[in-house]
Amino acid sequence: MEARDIIFSVVMIVSSFVLTYQWMGRFTSSNNAADAVVVLAAMVLIGSLAAMILSVDMRLRKIEAKLESKERALRINIQSVEDNLDRKLNAVLNKTNNTVEEMSRRMYR
Repeated sequence: MEARDIIFSVVMIVSSFVLTYQWMGRFTSSNNAADAVVVLAAMVLIGSLAAMILSVDMRLRKIEAKLESKERALRINIQSVEDNLDRKLNAVLNKTNNTVEEMSRRMYR
């Protein structure tokens, strides 16, 4: 989790407090305790939303790291198979060329 993520979460919570407090102030009600509960509930709601977003972000980063490591391992395995196949094909090609040369020598004798 980066510092900017935490800063954005704090900004979300503070802005929800200000927004809710100002909004509830426009509709003047006689019950200030209810206003405080509404403001607190909005702050908790936005805080939990920020935590959920950060949690999803962390999960996505973990999944991305796993995919990158698997991709890297797959790339290395493919390269290994390719090198092994090249060696085998070169051996077969050399053997075939030697056999063809041997046959052509026998034909020209």
